[in-house]
Amino acid sequence: MISSIGHVIRLARAGWILAREGVFSGVETAGLPLEMRVPLFLAGLIARRGGGLQRIAPAIARLGPSYVKLGQTLATRPDVVGVAVARELEALQDRMAPFPREVAVGVIEKAFSRPIGEIFAEFSEPVAAASVAQVHRAKIVADGKERWVAVKVLRPRIERRFRRDLGDMFFAARLVQKYSAEARRLKPVEVVETLARSMKMEMDFRLEAAAASEYSDNTQGDADFLVPAVDWNLSAREVLTLQWIDGTPLSDVEALRRSGVDLPGLGRTIIQSFLRHAVRDGFFHADMHQGNLFLTREGRLAAVDFGIMGRLGVKERRFLAEILYGFITRDYQRVAEVHFEAGYVPPSYRVADFAQAIRAVGEPIHSRRADEISMAKLLSLLFEITALFDMQTRTELVMLQKTMVVVEGVARSLDPQLDMWSTAEPVVRSWIEENLGPLAKISDAGQGIASMAHLVSQAPAILSRGARISEQLESWTAEGLTLAQPTVEALARANAARNRFWRYGFAFLLLLLVVHIWR
Repeated sequence: MISSIGHVIRLARAGWILAREGVFSGVETAGLPLEMRVPLFLAGLIARRGGGLQRIAPAIARLGPSYVKLGQTLATRPDVVGVAVARELEALQDRMAPFPREVAVGVIEKAFSRPIGEIFAEFSEPVAAASVAQVHRAKIVADGKERWVAVKVLRPRIERRFRRDLGDMFFAARLVQKYSAEARRLKPVEVVETLARSMKMEMDFRLEAAAASEYSDNTQGDADFLVPAVDWNLSAREVLTLQWIDGTPLSDVEALRRSGVDLPGLGRTIIQSFLRHAVRDGFFHADMHQGNLFLTREGRLAAVDFGIMGRLGVKERRFLAEILYGFITRDYQRVAEVHFEAGYVPPSYRVADFAQAIRAVGEPIHSRRADEISMAKLLSLLFEITALFDMQTRTELVMLQKTMVVVEGVARSLDPQLDMWSTAEPVVRSWIEENLGPLAKISDAGQGIASMAHLVSQAPAILSRGARISEQLESWTAEGLTLAQPTVEALARANAARNRFWRYGFAFLLLLLVVHIWR
């Protein structure tokens, strides 16, 4: 229970900083319950002049790397925070202050039990810094040959900070989810769980190395796409060493234009590469902003930073392909049917009604020029429709939708006239022909027969387990479920402790909050 006081105090500090920067000033309070309108009114009173939603990224940066990572995660969840907020949160990419080179050297020497001079011939100052790690350029000399590598080093003591802040975030998410029906639909606890899983993977660079390796294997046959090779001998839990990508970042459009690159062609490559990875492989880069994409001297699109990757199962890929193709061909009835087949829409609604709502999303795509279509507005409308039809949030699909908007934004920065849907059509149609055509159906039938044969062979064991479970249920029904005495005593002690906490701790908590706010 004492930990609850710590959670509240730290969350109160975070709320104070966000309110002081005016982040909540633009929130529309009409229709909100009283318990939400009052805090928002108080937040407006303490907001500094000149603040507003545009201050959300600097405010979160002040809260530290854990909140920066949360902000980056929420940037992929516009269904939770809204499209406008998600756009502002994208400014949090790679904006953290670096830590000293000497600290990074110490982390590397400890990881490999060797002096830095025996590992690298050269080791630079930091060239990029993010919330979890920073990157250095280094030279390796082996067998008389030199090669440059990118060395990613974990921030010292970052794991302890993340564990504490994640505890605060879980506390807040469970509280909101408990008292808000709309929050339960948006699954805030699941958002924090996604962040926690992401952080576990991002803070163990061996896992990121594995993601880069898998991504590289999947894209070996893609002549226009490059994933840097992993140096497994110089990678550990706290250190990741990758092939250095020597190219022009896509954030520098003027440099690309001066080099004579076919910018519209590069824009199409970005869109088609992303869709190919998502639909064909079911494994895609979920953070494809300009800073993570480069054009190499050979004219290949190269990606870096594999801490946030998305996965789609075979069924989700089929649904995705059919939904995209339905939008492209204006077959809204089929798009609606796929949503119901996938279980995305509750069966209490009618397919025809949902098809009508989907038409409201799709028709603006076909009635306007490509440069007039706002994917952000379409995404907002799509999320409004999901709420209207009580659709439960599917995290993997929201991440896909958000990444698609980011990827389209990168492509549009190169070619404002780019048509997302005509660009996507060849990739989606090819996948549908290969995986949903006659030969694919024959293959599916064969797999179904094999699965049925396996199920039949397992039938005796399944029936035996079912009989044992039935006997146990009958025993509990007749005799009741008995708890061991130590369990009963432990429950009693826990209940007594909880009562004492709330009896004596609440006044103390209020006192601490008042002191903190007026300090």
